[in-house]
Amino acid sequence: MREPAYDTALAEEDAMRRSSTIVSIVVHAIVVAGALMAQLVAVGPLPAVPHEPMTLVGVIPVRVIDIPLPPPQHAARGPASVDPIGPSVAPIEAPAGVAHEAAPTCTDCTTTDAIGVERGVGSSEIFGRADPIPAAAPPPAPQTPIHLRSDMQAPRKMRHVDPVYPRVAQAAHIEGTVILEAVIDVNGAVTSVRVLRSIPLLDQAAVDAVRAWTFTPTLLNGVAVPVALTVTVRFEMTR
Repeated sequence: MREPAYDTALAEEDAMRRSSTIVSIVVHAIVVAGALMAQLVAVGPLPAVPHEPMTLVGVIPVRVIDIPLPPPQHAARGPASVDPIGPSVAPIEAPAGVAHEAAPTCTDCTTTDAIGVERGVGSSEIFGRADPIPAAAPPPAPQTPIHLRSDMQAPRKMRHVDPVYPRVAQAAHIEGTVILEAVIDVNGAVTSVRVLRSIPLLDQAAVDAVRAWTFTPTLLNGVAVPVALTVTVRFEMTR
């Protein structure tokens, strides 16, 4: 026979086991519900699916009507018509006689010699006459200065200017000859001067003097051309 205290302990143990089971079920339900809510919040609302209205197109029956074609018309054939011979058709028979036309008379006509040269009344013989051959045009004049050659007409000095002896060169007793190259245009004017052999204290005086010179135009085949000449300027002190 069991004791009352033992039965009481078993009853309390069963009650605690049932209560723990219920609490465990409730806790699991809360955890599952929380997980589902978290997923729904993370995903967000689902996009709405647009609904397009449906249009029903009715089919209209078409009736085909056969239209009869008209019968072909045949043109009536008749005898071919023959055009009568009109007045514009040439006659078949030759005329009885043909009148001869008189040769025209000419008071001022040209005659032909036996060699085939025409002559007019009162004109001279033109056999062997030919137009003169035009002379060949001279070659164009060069645009750049050229050096003086033997086939060119050399320019002549029209104006001469003596150089001014620099005082510094006189004080230093400097003498000598400056060699220059002068370019003369088609009018005979000196357009540029270049020093070929230099004496430093005398170069500028020589260049200034040559720039003031003038010449006659240089001719090549009768045409004025620019030319480059070599000129010298002598500096010598008087004693």
